[in-house]
Amino acid sequence: MVKTEDISTMAGGWKEVFERSRVVPPSSQTVRLAVESHFNQSHGFQLSLSRLTAAHLPQEISEGDYDVTFQLRATLFDRNHQHFFGNTWKSSPQRMKNSKISFNEVLYFHTSLRLPSVVLVLELVSSSPRPGSSQQALGRGFTVLELFTNRPEAQAADGDRRLNLHNGSPRSLLHPHLKDMVDYSSLLKIIDGAHLECVIKNHPVLVSVMHLLPENVLISGNENIPGLAASSTGDALLKPHLLKMLPFTLNRLCISLQPSLEKFESQLLQLINADCHNTKQLKPESALRTVVIQERRLHVGVHNGWCFLDKPQVVVLEPLASGARGRSDSTSKLSTLVRESSATSSLPQTLGLRSSLELRLTNHQALAVVFQLEYVFSAPIGRETMLSATSTSRAAFLQCLRWGIWCPFQEPADWKGEDIQLVLQAGAKPNPHGVMVYSAEMSAKTQSPLPLSAPGTAQARDTITFRLSSSLERKASSPKASLRTKQEDVPRQRRSPSSPLQGQKSISPASPPESPQGPGLSLSQLAASSRYPTISHSSSALPWQQSFPSLLHPSPLTSAHQLSHVAYSGVSNIAHLEIDLQQKGDMSASAQDEGDQLQELPFTPVHAPVITLGMNVPSSYSVSSRSSLAHLYSAGFPDITDCSGQVAEVLDPTEPVPFDPQREEIDPLQGNLLVFQFLAFTRIPTAGVGPDWPDNIYFTFQFYRFPPVTSQQLKLLTSDKVQLKTSVPCVLASINKDGTVNSGSPGLQVHFRVDEGFLRPGEKRWFLRYLALHTMHIDIWNSDSLLLIGSTAIELKYMLRQGKSAVQALHEVEVLTTDYVGEDTPLTCADVGRQSILSPMTVHTIIRGRLHIRTGNIGCQVEPSRRRAADEVPSHSHIITPRKVTGGFRGGSLSSRNIFQLNARNAAQAHRLERDGDHVPLFRRGVKADTIVAGELNLNELDGGRRKLNCMAAVHQREGREDAKETEVTDRSKESRLVTELKQIKPSEKQSKAEGIANMLSQAITTQHLLYASLGCAEYMEFVLKNPFNAPQTVTIHSDDPELSVITNTEEWGYFKALTKTPTPLEENMFHLERGAPGPRVYLRPKESIHIPLKYQSFLCDHTMALQGPSFLPTGKGSQVAKKNLSSMVAAKTIKVTFQAEDGKPMAICQVNVEPTPHVVDQAFRLYHPELCFLKKAIRLPPWHDLTDSTVGDSDVRTHISVRCSDPNIICQTRMLVPGEPQDVYLKVPGSPSPHIKMFFVMVFTDKWMAAPSQIWQIYVHFLERVDVSCVTGQRSCQSLVLRGKQAVRKVKCFSSHPQEIEVDPEGVFVLPPAAMQELQLKVQPWKAGSRFLYVNAVDVENRRLVTAWLLCLNVHRPVLSKAFEVCVPGSGGRGSSRKITYTNPYSSGRTFLLRSDHPDLLQFKEDKFQIGGGESYTIGLRFAPSQSPGSVEILVYVNNLEEKTEETFCVKVNYS
Repeated sequence: MVKTEDISTMAGGWKEVFERSRVVPPSSQTVRLAVESHFNQSHGFQLSLSRLTAAHLPQEISEGDYDVTFQLRATLFDRNHQHFFGNTWKSSPQRMKNSKISFNEVLYFHTSLRLPSVVLVLELVSSSPRPGSSQQALGRGFTVLELFTNRPEAQAADGDRRLNLHNGSPRSLLHPHLKDMVDYSSLLKIIDGAHLECVIKNHPVLVSVMHLLPENVLISGNENIPGLAASSTGDALLKPHLLKMLPFTLNRLCISLQPSLEKFESQLLQLINADCHNTKQLKPESALRTVVIQERRLHVGVHNGWCFLDKPQVVVLEPLASGARGRSDSTSKLSTLVRESSATSSLPQTLGLRSSLELRLTNHQALAVVFQLEYVFSAPIGRETMLSATSTSRAAFLQCLRWGIWCPFQEPADWKGEDIQLVLQAGAKPNPHGVMVYSAEMSAKTQSPLPLSAPGTAQARDTITFRLSSSLERKASSPKASLRTKQEDVPRQRRSPSSPLQGQKSISPASPPESPQGPGLSLSQLAASSRYPTISHSSSALPWQQSFPSLLHPSPLTSAHQLSHVAYSGVSNIAHLEIDLQQKGDMSASAQDEGDQLQELPFTPVHAPVITLGMNVPSSYSVSSRSSLAHLYSAGFPDITDCSGQVAEVLDPTEPVPFDPQREEIDPLQGNLLVFQFLAFTRIPTAGVGPDWPDNIYFTFQFYRFPPVTSQQLKLLTSDKVQLKTSVPCVLASINKDGTVNSGSPGLQVHFRVDEGFLRPGEKRWFLRYLALHTMHIDIWNSDSLLLIGSTAIELKYMLRQGKSAVQALHEVEVLTTDYVGEDTPLTCADVGRQSILSPMTVHTIIRGRLHIRTGNIGCQVEPSRRRAADEVPSHSHIITPRKVTGGFRGGSLSSRNIFQLNARNAAQAHRLERDGDHVPLFRRGVKADTIVAGELNLNELDGGRRKLNCMAAVHQREGREDAKETEVTDRSKESRLVTELKQIKPSEKQSKAEGIANMLSQAITTQHLLYASLGCAEYMEFVLKNPFNAPQTVTIHSDDPELSVITNTEEWGYFKALTKTPTPLEENMFHLERGAPGPRVYLRPKESIHIPLKYQSFLCDHTMALQGPSFLPTGKGSQVAKKNLSSMVAAKTIKVTFQAEDGKPMAICQVNVEPTPHVVDQAFRLYHPELCFLKKAIRLPPWHDLTDSTVGDSDVRTHISVRCSDPNIICQTRMLVPGEPQDVYLKVPGSPSPHIKMFFVMVFTDKWMAAPSQIWQIYVHFLERVDVSCVTGQRSCQSLVLRGKQAVRKVKCFSSHPQEIEVDPEGVFVLPPAAMQELQLKVQPWKAGSRFLYVNAVDVENRRLVTAWLLCLNVHRPVLSKAFEVCVPGSGGRGSSRKITYTNPYSSGRTFLLRSDHPDLLQFKEDKFQIGGGESYTIGLRFAPSQSPGSVEILVYVNNLEEKTEETFCVKVNYS
């Protein structure tokens, strides 16, 4: 057996390389910004430092200064965060000759942080000998090298550089005044005549050795890099060659922990549980609630001193008795603290690996195999910190216990065919994994007489034994690696400190999945028995009391349905993915005295039930019976007829609709009258509400770019003949303002007229596309309580006429909502007096009813004179060519009316005079507009000055009526006053002339372009720029709006050219970007014309919403209002792109007029969340093949998933994952006070350059006041609420979402004075156990407006059962069954009791209320209804008192045969 000592014996090999390879990680915000900018791949670079000229450096020629040498030191720096990172590279010392220092050195590095904020700081340091052997280093100046430009591709700014040196030290860059500064020359003094010459360029061949070097490390080619072959030139990185990697097999691995495995783990658990008891004193009955060991793991990787050559492998170890060869059952039986002394094995126990591992090594003495022993602990979580060992609410956390390294090729290499025994390390020592390692040096406090295996102990040392053999020599003689082996992305990551006194940290669910999950056990699998732990908010909670995200439950809602559910991060077990959007995996300790930063571990969390996008379109077919349809059509709804009075053709919504755009264009009926008839609503029985719920409803929806529609109140009418039939549709009837039901035509009809008077030029094709692709979402609300009943959607493609005079379609769509319900939790003694752990939440889709709606489209004639504008479709060409002949200025006076028509800036000049009221009070003193124009027509005549004075004198005469004394002012004083005012007007007049001339000249070179823009869609165009001069010009392109930009990336340019099929030449490296320039620059030869690619894209829109509550539709003003409201999304604007010549004057101007067009909403969500706190939500993306297909043949287009939000105050992002893994969009929405509703849009892009969104989601977030209620089924619980008055007196009534389970006192309408406090009493009596969410609204009954809304988070327990019974009842076709139960009054006095059941549809009582004397018995009569299908069900019978407090609970199991 070959025994290996500790790491200190490897001074000449791996340790020497490892000690000088320590690096400082970059800022996490910078890493996240690079990922968001699609800089995922690291690129290699080469920097050549030639010489430094230092003419004005202090020449130290005094005695003893002959040995002064100079050295360059280089470090990467992030100026946005003022953070040095990576390592500091030092050149070899050089002497100064003739004020010049020749370095001639080359350094290399690779990085993915190709951002303009990342620079390289180079410092010149002089070194002189001190008395003795030390050196005195003194900084002589520094410079900053810009590595990357502002171009989207962020390539290195290649080429020769001449860098000026600044006075001082690089530490001056940390000054607050230099934060985010681009040019340091304004604040840092330059050393005259001192400059550094260098060359920076790409080094692509460095890609082959990136696995040997960590990122952001500056290194020379002569450095020792294990795995890299040496070069005869001395620069191994110039043309790197890798050493050959050979396969090896590692087997027969076992780990021995002293004094024994059992005692080691027992003492370890004692320390952890003792820490728990020290953190919070527990009751005696909590003694058995312990932390247990769940898994023992070993990390094995190959390290070259710089980094791991490959991702370390992770295997699961098994405790084995000495000599035992069978597999132990340790995975099912967890080790605990409480053990019987008699169970202690006399044989020494070890941790073993039955399988083998495959490693790839190369023959280098500094190459090491690294082992890390890691334990996975299962810790109880919750409000009371500790639970029983069998509890399902537990969280897993990791802790490194031991580690060791072994250099197989260090002399002597005599290990072949022998077992190798390696001493494992512990304690605070630097290690390759960068983690804190457990060490116990406090054995006096433990129960064991023997100390734990502390470092430095000579007798008992922890060891690992294994055998390494070449796989080429042994042809797979050992079995393959364990199926539980997996790859983890853990190189150079630090874990949380975990000494026994500090406590181990739990796994943070903060990051989305970043590393692929292998076949082994991940942390999410380790916590599989605890998918829904409670989130603890107690200040005394232990560090590992942190929950894992819960399992996903996809909602069956379709893409056309809206979701209505809760998202609340503070409520236990709410089934959503609550995450931290900040990425922390790349952070590390930059200051040792401040301690190490806690790092998240690379694992894939088990997702909570995030919002899952639907899969199908909502059902739009009739499920009503023929009798129900007959009742519906007999109500007398108005028919949809064409212009000739004929009934419109009926389309079947279950059949596909052919769409031919040409048939729509040649249709003689170019006008469209679109009709929506809301006919009836079919109630569906729902738990918690009565059979007549809802009684009154209203709708909210938005069609095209018309204003959002909020309907008036609609009454659900039911005929007396069919009142008992719940499946019969209830006809809708509008309610008048006085509350009476409108006796006219039933239903609600809303129509929108879309014709040439409404559509803008070229908009017709957009409108047809809207009808063909769009699904209109409709929300159905309870008009009394203002609570959302549900949502539905209808497809608008059935409104396409396709040449017909009129069409109609009848839709019967389901009204859906979602609810989150937890599993049942029994009420035990342990639950009394504290909040119990809640159970898993599952998503239920609830059908609240069916909406009957009829859609139609009636063709209308259009006047021929008005057809031209709408049919005139602008050119589809994306090339903008300036016009050759202009007719802008026709000559004459610059102040004439043609100037006002062509130049809008003159009108702005008139407004400036209006603001100058003290000097020229024309507008404020009654002068009419026509007087102003008439005066301006004579301003340029010969005697115009005198005429101006006369005009101003007339004004003062009119002013004299106000004060009679002013008429006595002498003519001389008047004249002097008028002359003074005239002098003040002349500069403005000259300025107006100059502006008029400039505007007329700019119009001659201005080209107008009309652009139809939609939210998130990129509009591509090319402007033909021609150099009219006979000399070459460097033109600067400037856009006055950042949403319109120049495409400078060649790849992006080619993508949009292929997308738009623009057959123009593509030129690479056409633009020149300079820092601080107003825009990119392009070089033009004399008389040359080139195409400038432009892109307009806007992610911002208007989020204005109407107040919640029913209203009355405007009559006959829909089109007029819609004209003014061109789009509630993207704003209409005018953008100018100026092409400036070298003299600063414009060469050409492209004026882009942006006209908004509506966008298609693919999915809408409604989220309910507590007020004034952040909403963290995850929305799961559908599989890639379900997204919109790309129009450009890029095979890798679907891997680039990016998201944007229309609200800049909302954080919205997604992360790149491995193929096959689900991908989520993460939202973080700031909270608002109740009952505010926040609406925004989320755009999902599946192409790299974000040409058009594949999905657009509309998200509503309702903020409510949160109330937590803990109760028992069948028993009434009371909760007090406080309602605060607003500014005015209101008549308020409170409503609940489940009236049969929640009663609000006061029940009726009450007056709420201003700034008053009204106490409300909630009486909650739920009938189903688990976690639920209910809602209570306080409504202003006069104005139908929401005052306040509450979110009730119910934690409902099952009651303690007194007796259990079983009965058999005939199934379908039977007549039910009757039974009796005897109940005895336990009190000595007479009492009155109430009988309740959680299944009133299956069980009815003979008497719901009975009175019985003290000690007497009463027979409870039960009547069981027959079931339609065989099976069994448990029915709870509650015996309550008059206060609805449960006295007894009986469980009756009913078997239906």
